[in-house]
Amino acid sequence: QVQLVESGGGSVQPGGSLRLSCAFSGFTYYMGWFRQSLGLGREGVAAIHINGGSTYYADSVEGRFTISRVSRDNNQNTVFLQMNSLNPEDTGMYYCAALSRVVEGVSDKFVKLWGQGTPVTVSS
Repeated sequence: QVQLVESGGGSVQPGGSLRLSCAFSGFTYYMGWFRQSLGLGREGVAAIHINGGSTYYADSVEGRFTISRVSRDNNQNTVFLQMNSLNPEDTGMYYCAALSRVVEGVSDKFVKLWGQGTPVTVSS
């Protein structure tokens, strides 16, 4: 059973940076980050294959966001989302998720477990 614990959200000015963390235990093929902004649908922004390290990004964050992971023994892992050059359009609730697949983008169709969410606000 995968368990997810998120941290790292907050408020930042445009052009600033934040790093989100998601600690998880248990087995999963992929971990990803989704966001939901007020009035908009949920968007998959990044994902990483836990064993192989392949990464996937939405066009809207490519070159600004970086997903990475640290693996430890006993299926204890942490996934990070480093977010740079933030702009107000990046504001939203960010959710960590365990996924079974990444096909044609980071889709919530393949999410097996959601984190509780952490808020990100980009504003001057």
